Amino acid sequence: MKRIIFTHGKNPKPTATAHRQQLLRCLLHGVAKVDREIAVEIESSDCFTLVSWSHLVHAESLDIVELLPWIDRLLAEADPPADLKAARPLKYRVARTLYTIGDYLPWLIPLIPDPRVKRSIQETSHYFCNHDNTACHIRQLQKAPLRKAAEQGERVLLIGHSMGSIIAWDSLWELQHLEGVRTCVDRLLTLGSPLGMNYVQRRLAGRDARHLGHYPCNINDWVNISSRGDLVALDPLLANDFRAMIDNGCINSIRDMRNDILNHYRDSHGLNVHKSYGYLVNPHVAQVIADWWRHA
Repeated sequence: MKRIIFTHGKNPKPTATAHRQQLLRCLLHGVAKVDREIAVEIESSDCFTLVSWSHLVHAESLDIVELLPWIDRLLAEADPPADLKAARPLKYRVARTLYTIGDYLPWLIPLIPDPRVKRSIQETSHYFCNHDNTACHIRQLQKAPLRKAAEQGERVLLIGHSMGSIIAWDSLWELQHLEGVRTCVDRLLTLGSPLGMNYVQRRLAGRDARHLGHYPCNINDWVNISSRGDLVALDPLLANDFRAMIDNGCINSIRDMRNDILNHYRDSHGLNVHKSYGYLVNPHVAQVIADWWRHA
């Protein structure tokens, strides 16, 4: 009676079936390194659900064939080298500065020269603007497995990668405050999350709903993990930003993990410290998943 729900982030993704297969493959690989028995239990229980929403935003799916050699390489490296310099080169520091400017002064976004920074902020803005009601449709996809888990009495680990963490937050808030669904997430695990951004926090569901409550109160505990050099996690510390959730009794704990967290995923463009596959094989992430499975 355990359920792991994974919500992916922005950018085009492979088809849902292929994407789920590779995400689960990486998750099992990571967990097996810290507890092989739990990895076997997860695999045999068929408990992994992917919330796939990329098709609502992008016309074409990413070809999984393009990703497989890089995922294979990631999993083949038993002990990847510590890539500290590659994770934080000079261009990272420049991009981080631009990202910070765009966070507080959105009207400057069109002037930002770095296309990655500009695209990331613009895609987040697209979600919050809810063009063609797309964001509402995305949240419906997120809420469906949460409702089902509540109906079946399943214990839930909800993993939100990148923008998926925003979707998870908004959906949990709506389920509680707008729909009255009695669902509860045992553990919210956010990976490479932009929830620390000023721009994001001003637009989260519940921000202005004083009569309903600012925060979702259907999460037992929250673990937030960010890799060294991950620009999307511009502010990697969320416990201080969301301290009011603990003070108001909405959640038991919020824990940030960032020291010594390295995402080793590489592709033809080089190191990509934000990639979900790299996060899922990380031993720190795997330990959080294994601990939840053991005690849920």
